[in-house]
Amino acid sequence: MTDTAYYALRSYIESTSENPDALAAARRDAEEFGLSVPDEMTGQLLATLAASAGSEKSTGAVAVTPAAGVVGLYVLRGLGPRATMTCIDPEVEHQTQARAVFREAGYAPSRVRFLPSRPLDVMSRLAAGSYHLVYAEVPPVELPAVLEAAWPLLTSGGTLVLADSLLDGTLSDDSRRDRATTAARETDELAHNLEGALVTRLALGSGLTLITRLG
Repeated sequence: MTDTAYYALRSYIESTSENPDALAAARRDAEEFGLSVPDEMTGQLLATLAASAGSEKSTGAVAVTPAAGVVGLYVLRGLGPRATMTCIDPEVEHQTQARAVFREAGYAPSRVRFLPSRPLDVMSRLAAGSYHLVYAEVPPVELPAVLEAAWPLLTSGGTLVLADSLLDGTLSDDSRRDRATTAARETDELAHNLEGALVTRLALGSGLTLITRLG
């Protein structure tokens, strides 16, 4: 596919997708905070992954991101009516904004739990084997630790989504030895060495890594 065809396809998807007012407002709020957000294609993938939850043991999803308002609207679109989402971010202001977004979109407060804490401080307290989807957007240097903390949380068939984890492909540049690149390479290796994991890497954002628990 040529670059022209790719961008034409991307433009078509974005222009013909359902974008409720709440999502548009959430994107504007995230922009004001200077937060990165998933594009429409990534958002639709998150909704599909959330909708694929079929295990009765699953309690829903976890969103580790400052942009919980945008990410959460996609995830909640796919989650079943009894499933809940846990949002983790240390910035209370971000979570207050997300809470308002979900309320405006018509979601009951009981559908979302907010944990205003550092992700690595609280992820170990979540119930193991209980979540069908974990989305993590964290600094590259935290990726290895977040992967190790998130993997035990997944149900069978559940997926961990690491946003922007491939750093626009700079992992292939052997001359790059900075902390971010080194951590991203370590995460990529850890993912491929997990027992019972299916690893999928997609050219979405700066490179999306999906790690699915098999069996």
